[in-house]
Amino acid sequence: MKQQSKILIVEDEVLFARAVVRRLKKAGYECEHVESLQDARTITKQFWPDMVLLDMRLPDGNGLDFITELVTKEVAVIVMTAHGEVSDAVNAIKLGAVDYLKKPIDLEELLLSVQKAEAAAIQSNSLDYSRQRNAHAADGVELLGDSPAMQSIKAQIKRIAQLVAADTVPPTVLISGETGTGKDVAARLLHLSCANKDKPFVHIDCASLPAELMESELFGHEKGAFTGAVVTRPGLIEAAEDGTLFLDEIGELPLSLQAKLLNVLERRVVRRIGSTKERAVPARFIAATNRDLHEMSIKGSFRQDLYYRLNVMSIAMPPLREREDDAMLLARYFATQTSRRYGLDSPEFSASAVNRIQSYTWPGNVRELRHQVSRAMLLSHKGRITDVDLALPVLQTAAEVNFQTQTSTNINEPIRLYDAEKTLLLQALRETDYNVSKAARKLGITRMTIRYRMDKYQIKL
Repeated sequence: MKQQSKILIVEDEVLFARAVVRRLKKAGYECEHVESLQDARTITKQFWPDMVLLDMRLPDGNGLDFITELVTKEVAVIVMTAHGEVSDAVNAIKLGAVDYLKKPIDLEELLLSVQKAEAAAIQSNSLDYSRQRNAHAADGVELLGDSPAMQSIKAQIKRIAQLVAADTVPPTVLISGETGTGKDVAARLLHLSCANKDKPFVHIDCASLPAELMESELFGHEKGAFTGAVVTRPGLIEAAEDGTLFLDEIGELPLSLQAKLLNVLERRVVRRIGSTKERAVPARFIAATNRDLHEMSIKGSFRQDLYYRLNVMSIAMPPLREREDDAMLLARYFATQTSRRYGLDSPEFSASAVNRIQSYTWPGNVRELRHQVSRAMLLSHKGRITDVDLALPVLQTAAEVNFQTQTSTNINEPIRLYDAEKTLLLQALRETDYNVSKAARKLGITRMTIRYRMDKYQIKL
């Protein structure tokens, strides 16, 4: 609804109607008053209202006859009934009216009802916009890649999506992986693969929400619950309805709110700040993190019970350096996207560019690749991308420097990849006192990957 809502009062008791108009205008609303259904239909040709206060018994008919016309045009209707006309009020609600008031009506009670209806309309419009935006954003959502690692991820998503029927409580899913590996894309694809794909997809970035507003944003609040709470507002958990709530960077959620989130997940209800009423939460929960929640739970910076509750089903997104030839597939895809967006020549990669893309470790993963390729495409000459256009830095870890130093004295001896990888792995473990999580971060790989490599090389702790 617009900032200054238009309200039409359809009421044949003139003195009461004038009092209503005065009170609503004082509250900042634009008002018009008519005394019959015929006049109401006439005035709406020039003054289409956002809300109608509708008397049930009018000189030329019953207000019920007008409700359907209003509701189909997304006008909020509040009916006003005299004593003994409650059955009309019930029928009005069935037809789509948002509220009813029994006469005699207190003007402050009427104003409160108007404000509640206005807030509900704003929330509804916001969710409609969110659905349209999400539907548009969902076009072409796909996890690109033909590597075994990505084929495994796609199979996991498909399997998880098929586990739960639309009418049961879905399991929570925890998506882990380095920054830029596509955790948000995996979450959206999981949503689109489920029966609730036409329901809301609410993306919450826990790292970007201001700490002082986080509780209110997530759980909602009642009017007057705290300074500044001038209206009742549902939280984002409620806004997800029976769709999907995606909690990105869940590791950044303060400990003080982790207990409340755990309660929501366990009991499937949410209670707004300042309210005593609990509301059902049917949404699917997906969380994502680039941090080691298990290690955080051991250190006490993340609740262990919440970690286990989130980690019912898990997906570990592989870093780009472990996806074999996917880097080149993605590079061509991003280059084509950029060329179409800016009307450029069809992209072409020189041999030097291909070699650079395939040999680079991509610490920023798919996100870094997308930005670098898009930039190179805009700077390239006639769509031909070279290694110079890519302008990638030369990255060398401390382990690589040490390894080069160790092997430089034996320069004439052949170096096997098996030996080199095992040497780097052992060195990282020694330097971190055999702390697997720290060694994984030092090597720039996931905890699951380093465990796989340790089994491969038969390294025991």
